[in-house]
Amino acid sequence: MASIHDVARAAGVSISTVSYALSGKRPVAEDTRQRIAAAARELGYQPNAGARMLAGRRTQLLALTAPLHAETSTPAHMAFVLAVVTAARRFDYDVVLLTEEEATGGLSRVTSTKLVDGIIVLDVAVDDRRVGLVRDLSIPAVLVGVPGDTAGLVCVDLDFEAAARLAVDRLGDAGHTSIVLLGDPHGIYERGSNFPRRFRDAFTARAAERGIACTFAESSRNAVELRAVVDTVLGAAPRPTGLVMQCAESIQLAVLEHLETRDIRIPADLSVISAASTFDTSTFQPPLDVIPLVPAESCDRAVDLLMSAMDGPLDPVVELLDPTYLAHGSVGRPLVDAEPAAR
Repeated sequence: MASIHDVARAAGVSISTVSYALSGKRPVAEDTRQRIAAAARELGYQPNAGARMLAGRRTQLLALTAPLHAETSTPAHMAFVLAVVTAARRFDYDVVLLTEEEATGGLSRVTSTKLVDGIIVLDVAVDDRRVGLVRDLSIPAVLVGVPGDTAGLVCVDLDFEAAARLAVDRLGDAGHTSIVLLGDPHGIYERGSNFPRRFRDAFTARAAERGIACTFAESSRNAVELRAVVDTVLGAAPRPTGLVMQCAESIQLAVLEHLETRDIRIPADLSVISAASTFDTSTFQPPLDVIPLVPAESCDRAVDLLMSAMDGPLDPVVELLDPTYLAHGSVGRPLVDAEPAAR
């Protein structure tokens, strides 16, 4: 890798002149500046971030604040991180990943030193403490998620309300009159994660609109507790014939294993939909219909908006991406005279 010494030698100037020319800290004759720039290009030399900041140029770095919590589903979390990194590379940007659970410390550090040109905020909570800091910073920022108060913010997310309504409608249109929503574990709702609440509230509201009996239950990562939850909700009256799972992949797989041990057939005895899932449900046994949550879709759009914001302030906006439904044969019409699910 070329150094500043190499550029100085190739341009026939001193190291300090190279530094002045690239940083803009002091005036340099135009022909000298062009000679230095040409030598830097030929050698592939890049000034460090500090020099670019002094010159008022972009650092080609983004901050990605994606704190890890005890309840975090690591595969889903990292899928979004990778999607942001991949989108940033389209613009020749690298990403500084901030994973600490303390909400604002990392952001304050990287922005106070002008290390980054913009911020992407992941894993947004309803009352997210990062939101106030983002509003106060003189640096572009885009949220992948929707906090409770969106004033002054640019947000991108899947339309989870529409996704919930889509799940209810698929089951309702197939003739199901009693359904269950199995959501995330309790800690995720308690922490205030925004999209599980949005999905739950829209799901129960849509079921009520359609006159469909609806039960909501929080799942668990504890296998014994999870089986007990499933047995309880499927034993309700009227007996549920439709199940929607909006929870981690490992939990959904554990539920399918438990249903198999109870000899509950999908979709003959129970229609099942996987919702807001970042994983491939076509490989499940049996494959599940899914309303996918595709990290690349929201993260690509978030990075596009962030790049636009660097050229001029954007009007506050909440962009919700339309959900899609992928059928894999796990939803059918309920058996009118089916026996109770308990066997």
